[in-house]
Amino acid sequence: MRIDIQARSFSLTEALREHIKRRLGFALSSRDEHIQRVQVRLSDINGPRGGDDKQCHIQVRLTHLPDVVIEDTEADMYAAIDRAADRAGRTVGRRLMRQRDKRHTALPQEGVLPEQEPN
Repeated sequence: MRIDIQARSFSLTEALREHIKRRLGFALSSRDEHIQRVQVRLSDINGPRGGDDKQCHIQVRLTHLPDVVIEDTEADMYAAIDRAADRAGRTVGRRLMRQRDKRHTALPQEGVLPEQEPN
């Protein structure tokens, strides 16, 4: 899984980069074969003024499905990353399950003959 990380309006530390990779690995690794790329954008909206302004934007590119886009804003960047990664994992899982269910219901079941109309 390829993960692209960008930080806006602050410097990205190696600890933060490793935290992102670890959390996304936990959340998305079981679905790795369906994921083309993950983009993460981190930003400090208010800058030095503080407040609930640390934003984590995650975009997951899926094969043959629309992208999953998640944003979370918290006072702490690590908390924003954790929540966004968890939500991304759940959303990707639901989307893949729906896709699988659509394929299974669209195919006729083996050994089941269509009903014949009565004469």
